[in-house]
Amino acid sequence: MSETAVKTLQSPEIATLLASLGTRSIVLVGMMGAGKSSIGRRLASDLNLPFVDADTEIESAAGMSIPEIFEAHGEPYFRSGEARVIARLLENGPQVLASGGGAFINPQTRELIRARGISVWLKADLDVLLRRIKRRSDRPLLKTDDPERTLQRLIEERYPIYAEADVTIHSRDVSHEAIVADIMAGLAERLAGAT
Repeated sequence: MSETAVKTLQSPEIATLLASLGTRSIVLVGMMGAGKSSIGRRLASDLNLPFVDADTEIESAAGMSIPEIFEAHGEPYFRSGEARVIARLLENGPQVLASGGGAFINPQTRELIRARGISVWLKADLDVLLRRIKRRSDRPLLKTDDPERTLQRLIEERYPIYAEADVTIHSRDVSHEAIVADIMAGLAERLAGAT
């Protein structure tokens, strides 16, 4: 069956999901390497919604890369700017919004996401995250002597907070289509329960 045929078959479910979503954003949360940007782009395409990457928007607003912001101003400055950018972006739903790994940890940001969006935690195991982030050198929080131990500590700190998300999806090494299908099923179930 062609992808077009699959989308056509799914369109009534997608229409129902979008109607239930209203003006809220689908906000992807989780650790660096969980797939928020790559999965988010695919999800937005399948739902015919705009895709926005909060990190890209932060870099655009600051006129510098995230590693440069960390280097020049430190993490607290970055987190403050991140909170402002996400608050602004949440005014523009419906959309698929990929948030940075630490964004959902901020209580005010978490509350705004609850008010204006549906949060989806892409939960990935440590080994999956390590494999994915080894390909990238732009992760300021992992510029340590032992990135694996740092990542394990971040998981221990953040996973209990990510668990407050509306929907949890296991991000694993399968096709993007499979993860997107899981997200759509989770959203449909959550939105049906909320109406």
